[in-house]
This record gives sequence, structure tokens and C-alpha cells, in this order.
Amino acid sequence: MAQTLESSSNNSPSSTSGTTPGVSTETALVTKQGRTSIADTVVAKIAGIAAREVSGVHSLGGGAARAVGALRERIPGSRTNHSQGVSVEVGEREAAVDIQLVAEYGVSIADLAGGIRRNVIGSLEGMTGLHVTEVNIEVQDIYLPQDDDDQDTPAVSRVQ
Repeated sequence: MAQTLESSSNNSPSSTSGTTPGVSTETALVTKQGRTSIADTVVAKIAGIAAREVSGVHSLGGGAARAVGALRERIPGSRTNHSQGVSVEVGEREAAVDIQLVAEYGVSIADLAGGIRRNVIGSLEGMTGLHVTEVNIEVQDIYLPQDDDDQDTPAVSRVQ
């Protein structure tokens, strides 16, 4: 009897293969008219810009990424890499984001991470329609204002 019910429900015109009857599988990116895909680079760029907007973020990326970024910015005509320090995984409906950053000294890292998560999630979900499952944040360094002063001061020669 169970086989009869199961086979009759599969032949029912109201059920669709792989879906629950009455539940829509459409989203802003997947509709009956077609599917919209968003490249990982687009999602990473949006996340990077959103993270930089938060007060207390000095820069994004680890030491090597920042060094390469600093060299790239010195090349005439080059542009800032907005996705530096950001890696993403993007599916049809969801995205996950990992961010590496340098925080400014004196900022509460817990509050900074919360602000970054809110801004990144709001920007990505608003601009792309993707559901953001997680935003992982790795603080790799703390920026001290005197770090810039030390680099700008020329070294005094020990010999004449």
C-alpha cells in the first residue's frame, strides 16, 4: 500500500521533482525567467569596501598582501585593490566571507568585528541578494600612529 501511495504522489501534476509542493524555490537571483550569477571577485570587492568603511579599520590584508598593495599603488595609473585581504565562497544563494585586517590601536576589537560584520552583511545582502552565512574576521596587527612617524624620519648618518 505504501508503494501505491508513493507512486501516485509522484505522478501527481501538482508536485514538482525535487521540490515541496506549495513552496517556491525562487529567489532574487533564481527565477523562472533565468538565473543570475555573481562572480567571487564582485562579492570580495563589495565586502572589502564595506569593511574599510568601518571606523577603526586601518587596512585590509596580511603583511605580504599589504606590501604588494603598497608597491601596486606606487605604479602610475594603478588602482587600489578593494578585495585585498578578503576571500569569499559564493554559491547560488549564499556567500561566506573571510577578512584579514589591521586594526587601529585603542579600538575595541570585539566592537570593531561586530561593526564590520553588520556593514559587510548589510552591503552584500542589499547589493547582491545573496544570504551571507558567515563573516570571519582575523585581526593580524594593530596600527600605531607612531609607526608612520618612524618611517618618515630619515635616518641620521653616523659618518660624515
